[in-house]
Amino acid sequence: MKFLKKLLKWVVIVFALIVAVLYITDTDYLLKAVRTIYLKGYTTAYLEDYKEFDNAIIENGTPQPWPNHKDYNSVEETEALKKTNVQNGTIAYVIIKNDSIWFENYYDGFGPNSKSNSFSMAKSYVSAMLGKAIMDGYVKNLDQPICDFIPEFCEDKNEKASKITVGDLSSMASGTNWDERYYSPFSITTRAYFDDDLDKVMLGLDVVREPGTGYKYASGDTQMLAMVLERATGKKLYDYLTESFWKPLGSENATLWQVDSEEHDMVKAYCCIASNAKDFARMGKLYKDYGKWNGQQLLDSAFIAKSVTPRFEASPEYGYGWWLKKMNGKSFFMMRGHLGQYVIVEPNDNVIIVRLGHSKGPGDAIATFTPDITTYIEEAYNMLEKN
Repeated sequence: MKFLKKLLKWVVIVFALIVAVLYITDTDYLLKAVRTIYLKGYTTAYLEDYKEFDNAIIENGTPQPWPNHKDYNSVEETEALKKTNVQNGTIAYVIIKNDSIWFENYYDGFGPNSKSNSFSMAKSYVSAMLGKAIMDGYVKNLDQPICDFIPEFCEDKNEKASKITVGDLSSMASGTNWDERYYSPFSITTRAYFDDDLDKVMLGLDVVREPGTGYKYASGDTQMLAMVLERATGKKLYDYLTESFWKPLGSENATLWQVDSEEHDMVKAYCCIASNAKDFARMGKLYKDYGKWNGQQLLDSAFIAKSVTPRFEASPEYGYGWWLKKMNGKSFFMMRGHLGQYVIVEPNDNVIIVRLGHSKGPGDAIATFTPDITTYIEEAYNMLEKN
């Protein structure tokens, strides 16, 4: 008994020392990471982790359900698609043809209204809100310096900081020292996911490359763009999303957007909108139709055209908040998120493909097209050709 008491005492002391060190070294966010992710058996964020964080509610307005296509679910999944869906833990796979649901299926206990994490698909929403802020007159244009909105970021930094524009943030060309790593507990990406003061994290970045000269994928760029948009509009970003897109697009469900904490109430703009496949698809349709929805121009068509065009010749895979891929003579643009969340659009064919799931399978490199994307596209077209 004495031994157990002594052991327990030392366990408490060691734990207290660990906590103290984390606070002293400003890495106490790791406590939240351990509690919400690692102790649950995960090594990175997961689809339903929104339940472990503070969230802002984004209310829907009058629902506008997608109509079913005349050939709705008349074709079964191909064997290749079935295999990939099982291997990668797909939870939703939807094909929309001519603005109607042509095929839909759900897996692993998820359904059409189940919420799951968008991860970086949220970046496309934030870029759209930049376009809306320009349209509404809150931001002049893509070339407006971010220091007009967050001057404190430019204080005590080199002259490069003053050159960053809002367009640089949307196109991942800020030149900051953001390090995009998802599986290291000590990366700034992990810190941002668990820290309770995101603005403080962003203001601590340095500018190490010439802004506007090249693409480098950085979630911090989108997070800083959120700071700009909240300053520019005077509105919380989740409210701006609600009024600008979520309600006008006729989303069928209210959704959630993770915030850093109740106290600071800043959305994790680079990720973490919890919704479902068919509501995520609405942003794809809006961009497919160059900003028009039910006859109303919600977003400037010129901004959308620019968004789905590469900014840099050396980086044909990215525009302004959207991924770009040429394949089999077709041009796709897409929203993409960690673990294989996709809204894939081919406007010339009037096709939208949505895939949500637990993993994207082999080829887990960051900011590159993994093989699963090819499968989801090819098998959707193989199915469509059977009709």
